Amino acid sequence: MIWKVLEGKALKEMLAQAREMKRIVLASRERSDLELLATGAYSPLEGFMTREEYRGVLEDMRLPSGAIWSLPITLAVSTAEARSLREGERVALADEDGTILGCLEVQDRFRYDREGEARAVYRTTDPEHPGVARLLGQKEVYLGGPVWLLQRPEHPFPAYHFDPPQVREMIRERGWKRVVGFQTRNPVHRAHEYLQKCALEMADGLLLHPLVGDTKGDDVPAEVRMRCYEVLMENYYPRERVILAVFPGAMRYAGPREAVFHALVRKNYGCTHFIVGRDHAGVGSYYGPFDAHRLLEQFRPEELGIQILYFDQAFYCRACAGMASEKTCPHGAEERLILSGTRVREMLRRGEMLPPEFTRPEVARVLAEAFRLQETRSVK
Repeated sequence: MIWKVLEGKALKEMLAQAREMKRIVLASRERSDLELLATGAYSPLEGFMTREEYRGVLEDMRLPSGAIWSLPITLAVSTAEARSLREGERVALADEDGTILGCLEVQDRFRYDREGEARAVYRTTDPEHPGVARLLGQKEVYLGGPVWLLQRPEHPFPAYHFDPPQVREMIRERGWKRVVGFQTRNPVHRAHEYLQKCALEMADGLLLHPLVGDTKGDDVPAEVRMRCYEVLMENYYPRERVILAVFPGAMRYAGPREAVFHALVRKNYGCTHFIVGRDHAGVGSYYGPFDAHRLLEQFRPEELGIQILYFDQAFYCRACAGMASEKTCPHGAEERLILSGTRVREMLRRGEMLPPEFTRPEVARVLAEAFRLQETRSVK
């Protein structure tokens, strides 16, 4: 497991050197990537990708070692910044305020094809896709090389922020052998809960691992989502069998490739199994509902190092009087309660409570209050 977080004497020495280095200012996503690289969440990566690593990931979803990796983890800089550096030089990595967070040893500098990367990773060059839009707005040269973390970025949820070794130790202390991971960027509704509890029936423990890094502007804010998870943990989950921890990474909205990435990352946190449902990491209509399933099925479980649990879309069926899926429910669409994100937001804006068949009442109240406050602020 990779660990590039400096401490003690090594930290003091590197910080002193970093103050004399040239600086690259990191955006929010790159700050979270720096920490996740250094703490082993992105293992076996040790830094931002070199040209060889980048090409292998785009073309074959493989690193030069042959290990599976599906998304580019890159650091874009301007041509002028790249020209000012030489290979082998170390550069300080800082936030917008100038605080030095880490250090990178420049092993590679290379231009890249934005549209080519978009087609490979997102399957589209449409600038309306949030991942493509960010990519098209990036600077034009990638820097690649190993990184070291010198200072942590500020974390909004310190009580739930655990590095991979900490989560692995929590799992070990509980004696769990089979651990299922669940990725989400949304409040957990009844369908999510159904999938998690189905998986928990066959596992020793659940890692509820919501993403709290950068998301789209219309996604539910992380602080609201975290309160939803807390009320679920308080009322509907066996606490001794669930770990709630945040994943500080950014959302890429890369659909199938991101599903592979999410599985590999949860393996590094100690999960043995990972849930992939309908349209995992999707956005709009850019991906088919089960494209992520099909891509993951191309890899052998021993290659991935984690077992994938494939789930169909879940919903509340009025005729069944309970949660079900296409695999278990014989009734038609008229009996099924399925609310889109757009419909949920419309109901909340109108002050309507979400039905208990869709989400727990405690979660509905948290969301209703959050939207009420949002509407009050927008009026002012």
